[in-house]
Amino acid sequence: MTARFDASTSAPLDAYERKRLDAVRPEAWNNPEPAGPYQLVILGAGSAGLAAASAAAALGARVALIERHLIGGTCFNTGCVPSKTLLRTAGVYAEMRDAACYGAQAPAEIKVDFPAAMTRLRRIRSHLTNTTSVRLLAASGVDVYFGNPQFEGSDRVRVNGQPLTFEKALIATGARPHVPDIPGLKQAGFLTNATVFDLTELPPRLLVIGGGPLGCELAQAFQRLGSKVTIVQNMPLFLPHAERDAAQTLSEAFARDGIEVRLNTTASAVRVEGGERVVDLVSDDYHSTVRVDAILTGVGRRPNVQGLALEAAGVESDESTGVTVDDHLRTANPRIYAAGDVCLSAKFTDIAEESACIVVRNALLGGCERLSERIVPWCTYTDPEIAHVGMYVREANARGIPIKTFTIPMHQIDRAITDSEQDGFVKLHVSEGSDHILGATIVSRDAGDMISQVTLAMVAGVGLRTLAKVIHTYPTKTDAIRQAAMAYNRTRLTPRVLARLRRWLTR
Repeated sequence: MTARFDASTSAPLDAYERKRLDAVRPEAWNNPEPAGPYQLVILGAGSAGLAAASAAAALGARVALIERHLIGGTCFNTGCVPSKTLLRTAGVYAEMRDAACYGAQAPAEIKVDFPAAMTRLRRIRSHLTNTTSVRLLAASGVDVYFGNPQFEGSDRVRVNGQPLTFEKALIATGARPHVPDIPGLKQAGFLTNATVFDLTELPPRLLVIGGGPLGCELAQAFQRLGSKVTIVQNMPLFLPHAERDAAQTLSEAFARDGIEVRLNTTASAVRVEGGERVVDLVSDDYHSTVRVDAILTGVGRRPNVQGLALEAAGVESDESTGVTVDDHLRTANPRIYAAGDVCLSAKFTDIAEESACIVVRNALLGGCERLSERIVPWCTYTDPEIAHVGMYVREANARGIPIKTFTIPMHQIDRAITDSEQDGFVKLHVSEGSDHILGATIVSRDAGDMISQVTLAMVAGVGLRTLAKVIHTYPTKTDAIRQAAMAYNRTRLTPRVLARLRRWLTR
């Protein structure tokens, strides 16, 4: 008889975990004594808070950094770092099973060692504390406080009874997992990104509620590690913000992996029967149930604005959208700014860090930089990856901007063919009648890296005519970008231009 799955999520306190916790929240840490007003007080030590603290300290500013929980925030502790570590292990198992596609022989028996995968995760996360730790921050000149901060006025905040005064402040408290209001879910128990990486046992059957980036990444990872995964998404397609053909390509990849996807479906109730979690599903008028061992919710994140006494500082906020800021990331209180997930709809590490650097320049150096001037790429790290930057076609149409798209399928790219990675495409959008790049979507195993070339071109104001001149090493998948640019160049060969060229060549 198969042993019942243990749904507890208490990571073993091994040497790796002890090192990490000692770096991000030392037990023996004593908050410093405030030494007069700070030039910048930062609430939250996640991606945005750490970026701001490092930048401000490098300028020589007097900086205080306040953290409720762990230095590093979601990205380091329960987000990007552990998830990408687990995705890599899952990818290795997938390649073992697909060895025949590469002319190799698959192992006779592929046995997933889930505890070893999680030990690797903890080891890598622990290793990265060499660059992310309380002691390194203190050594750089940042005063680090642990506790629950609350504003007491327009220029004062209190943490564990200690009052700190400031010239400027930054709210960078991030966001937390949004838990859907499903009857019985809390009683049955569930996982979020905050707890899933503490698992020590692989759930044989996993239900993922939500088809956003987090849900899709972890669904594919756990399926490849040996779970039987079902995704429930209450919309017609997952990744609702992605291009439809990109989401469709991923849907086909999920089908090959064996993931069961139920679209236009809502989880209406959860209960426990005989140690199993029984989830009632509704799709239009059709009712069904699914029995699973664990439930992972991946339906978005909510900004952390509670408990800060923002009203005492004259800062406006909303529980759904977070702290209200202008394009300079300034709140209604001109002394106080916000950055990262607590105020931005795009909840990505890269934009969190960049928004924090904008705040440092605006708050401490008198700058007037605008967030809207930044060109922000994003990537969903499934296999294949889906990366995007700039406008979508639907956005251009809504704004009345004429747009032309150049698409190169990956099955036309030599390196994609040699690697047996022919799913996907490169799609570049330009203004009609020009080579000005408005946006791009790339679907490929390396899309997250490839999109940076397009982002650089957009930031530098480089158009497709110039991109077509860029020589790429052969063979690489980024050649698809050059081929899309060359496709644009061919559109410039109008019948009149071709006629002139023929006359010139037949002189």
